[in-house]
Amino acid sequence: MYDVNYKGIILPHKFYADFVVHKSIILEVKGVAGITEEFVAQAINYLKVSNNRLALLVNFGELKLNYKRIVF
Repeated sequence: MYDVNYKGIILPHKFYADFVVHKSIILEVKGVAGITEEFVAQAINYLKVSNNRLALLVNFGELKLNYKRIVF
């Protein structure tokens, strides 16, 4: 769970990443037909609020495993 800090104000909304590996890698797991830009934007938002640099977006919903590595 990450607090959202906007211009020095902590907002009541929180971000909940699926998994955080070694306190530095955001792991988002999906089971959908394809990875969309919305999922990429979600991972980037998690990176921004967590001050982490690496996110892995993994999708098990396709015929073969599909993933995207996001560095911010």
